[in-house]
Amino acid sequence: MPYATLTDLIERAGESEIVQIADRDDDGTADPDVIAAAIEDASTEIDGYLGVKYTLPLPSTPRLVTTWAVSIARYHLHRDGAPEHIVTDYDNAIKALDRVSRGLIVIPDIDGDQPDTTERHMSSSPAQVFTPCALRGWR
Repeated sequence: MPYATLTDLIERAGESEIVQIADRDDDGTADPDVIAAAIEDASTEIDGYLGVKYTLPLPSTPRLVTTWAVSIARYHLHRDGAPEHIVTDYDNAIKALDRVSRGLIVIPDIDGDQPDTTERHMSSSPAQVFTPCALRGWR
């Protein structure tokens, strides 16, 4: 499920930027397939993080998730390297999504399943090699 639309991208970046980075056939309009691919890539990337804590697909798209999707899609549309402010937006979105996946951020306006906030710690280690018994006689 796409988390953003062309309208969301235009609201954030302006139509001139979107045309500049998504008009691959030079006809003066953003190519719908280029926009759709960038939004799909962003949504897939977001699902990789949200799927750790939430049941997918989300029943609705919270505004915060749309904001992240726009930042990620905009970054991917700059195929020749994004300006620093767009890279910063992308990095901030990924950091926030990582925090969601680790349970440090909860997205409160997702309808349906809420994240499991139970902490679980799992560890294992090999058997102890240097026990007092095994070292007996060594000085």
